[in-house]
Amino acid sequence: MNAERDLSPLTPGVVRALTDKLYEKRKVAALEIEKLVREFVAQNNTSQIKHVIQILSQEFALSQHPHSRKGGLIGLAACSIALGKDSGLYLKELIEPVLTCFNDADSRLRYYACEALYNIVKVARGSVLPHFNVLFDGLSKLAADPDPNVKSGSELLDRLLKDIVTESNQFDLVGFIPLLRERIYSNNQYARQFIISWILVLESVPDINLLDYLPEILDGLFQILGDNSKEIRKMCEVALGEFLKEIKKNPSSVKFAEMANILVIHCQAADDLIQLTAMCWMREFIQLAGRVMLPYSSGILTAVLPCLSYDDRKKNIKEVANVCNQSLMKLVIPEDDEMDEAKPSVTIPAEPTSEESLSKPEAATTGESQLVWAIRVLEQPLFFPCSCERIQVTLNLDGIVQVLDYHLSDTSIGMMTRIAVLKWLYHLYIKTPRKMFRHTDSLFPILLRTLSDESDEVILKDLELLAEIASSPAGQTEEGHGPSDGSDVRPGPVELHVPARAGQLNSSSTKGLECSPSTPTMNSYFYKFMINLLKRFSSERKLLETRGAFIIRQLCLLLNAENIFHSMADILLREEDLKFASTMVHTLNTILLTSSELFQLRNQLKDLKTPESRNLFCCLYRSWCHNPVTTVSLCFLTQNYKHAYDLIQKFGDLEVTVDFLTEVDKLVQLIECPIFTYLRLQLLDVKNNPYLIKALYGLLMLLPQSSAFQLLSHRLQCVPNPELMQTTDNTKPSTSFKRTAASNIDYTELLQHFEKVQNKHLEARHQRAGQAEQLDRRVVL
Repeated sequence: MNAERDLSPLTPGVVRALTDKLYEKRKVAALEIEKLVREFVAQNNTSQIKHVIQILSQEFALSQHPHSRKGGLIGLAACSIALGKDSGLYLKELIEPVLTCFNDADSRLRYYACEALYNIVKVARGSVLPHFNVLFDGLSKLAADPDPNVKSGSELLDRLLKDIVTESNQFDLVGFIPLLRERIYSNNQYARQFIISWILVLESVPDINLLDYLPEILDGLFQILGDNSKEIRKMCEVALGEFLKEIKKNPSSVKFAEMANILVIHCQAADDLIQLTAMCWMREFIQLAGRVMLPYSSGILTAVLPCLSYDDRKKNIKEVANVCNQSLMKLVIPEDDEMDEAKPSVTIPAEPTSEESLSKPEAATTGESQLVWAIRVLEQPLFFPCSCERIQVTLNLDGIVQVLDYHLSDTSIGMMTRIAVLKWLYHLYIKTPRKMFRHTDSLFPILLRTLSDESDEVILKDLELLAEIASSPAGQTEEGHGPSDGSDVRPGPVELHVPARAGQLNSSSTKGLECSPSTPTMNSYFYKFMINLLKRFSSERKLLETRGAFIIRQLCLLLNAENIFHSMADILLREEDLKFASTMVHTLNTILLTSSELFQLRNQLKDLKTPESRNLFCCLYRSWCHNPVTTVSLCFLTQNYKHAYDLIQKFGDLEVTVDFLTEVDKLVQLIECPIFTYLRLQLLDVKNNPYLIKALYGLLMLLPQSSAFQLLSHRLQCVPNPELMQTTDNTKPSTSFKRTAASNIDYTELLQHFEKVQNKHLEARHQRAGQAEQLDRRVVL
């Protein structure tokens, strides 16, 4: 710039004016440059035009001197004005030096750069679109400029550029998306506002289909939705709302699969607005895409299940999550149980297998979102038309069961979430029993532990699930396959013999099948369930005391009551803990005599008319011998009054304790209940029921002078004189309540078994007493 010849065709006066500190002098110089360039345009002298632009760029706009840079900017703008429609031929040379000045430390110079670029773009209009990315990049930086004048100038330029893009059909969206994807992760509020404003503009242009590229920017949009500025959050809400409207209008063109895991991640966000919005999107995706979403089920459940236990402060999120959960559950169909997983099917980018994911303890100790181990970013995204509702997809049961197991094992999880998990497992056992039984061994222990839950509703759902496992025909497909948690420590358990019905293994559901003694639907898991349930009661006595009766009664409703009592009695017969066996027998007996659910079973035992009922009585009797008083009550129930009398005679040889007398007291109270109405009526027929009266007198003699003694004594005083009860016509057969002893029952052997069991109990009590005495001696020493 020292030699005038180097700056020709610019005159020395123009050069001096361009470098002057006064804006007015620089403006005069710019007008001279405009006049000069117009002459070159008229002459079609392109080389001189390029030379002028190069001088203004290299010697002025990129100069080290600030006033020179300002002169160069106004000079370049003057060139663009002079060029008019031909400015598009020189845009690269005009724009690049101006954009460089956007980074200048002087705020006034940055403002002049905005002004110059505004004039250049205003003249060029649509011709600037090939340079849109560099313009957008520069504007995104100025949007966060701390100087208000610079920011105001950039906003004017921004509006001009938006108008050009809106009215043009030459916009290169494909080339712009990578830049948008990069800039959308800016943390600056003004930059975010700038990005959202452009997304709204592009979304409003009919010829620009931004929906095709939504997977590229959706994650960034949700990040912006969590901004501290209410205005930016509102703008982002509007943008996401517009996208969702378009998705609903054109679901066939939506790449649901590419966005599924993005939504899963943001459905777990700590920010309520982000979580609610993502959950609403997830709801629409499940309903619009249908089974295309199935491969992402484990991730969706990871996000949705915890929300089901939210309180009223997050009621909206909870309601939407519930819809998502229900809609996703409906996508699982019986055909999923029949699909061969090795068979080629439509490829959908799916979630990681359990082998690829982190272990649960690792996930619990990291800072990631809960169960992020169930989610991985998609690498080969595909999209599928939602109209193909029955598209063949592979249900990733391993991942789903892993998530359900995790949430059921987490003691901090809410009640509604645990209920939802149990409903899911039940649903999967109904729809896909064959595949689900592969997971039964791992699920069985946690399902048994869930019986100790504080919520009755959770226990009910747990029992429904366990009953389904125990009765599903699919449980018989692998002979002897059952819980292998090492919990069965009883020696040589005898399997409950249950005939499998024809065609049983070809059914995917047991609903509607009759559960009767002649056609039971129990599978190989049933007996193992009974063993583990009793072991649970044995190790957790509080559970037996507080929920034992409730659990057994519900199982009698869900399964066959006869099979339950038969199997438990069979298991208790081999129980080594005699004290527990006595307690458990007492509990079962109370349920049998008092529960409305056992009405049919009581009637079956009352008459002992069938071989099945007599077999059940003998089985129950042998276990009931663990508790002498319950054994008598069973004889009363089955009208075996002579045997009851024989048993009471043996009571004289037993150790009479306070607990024993308490149980006799309770039996007397029970005799006065509606259950034994028939027994009390039989007292009218003294002649044909002598052993009933003798048995009752035997109980009376066992009791001390108490309220129970008075109650039974008053009842026996009401027994009529046999002579008064005789009818005048003695030739007619008696229509009494007398019932002959049930055939095929060896009562002598049963009595011997009773004595044998009681001797075991006596030995066990003496052993415990001896151990206690030794302990006392050690304490004294």
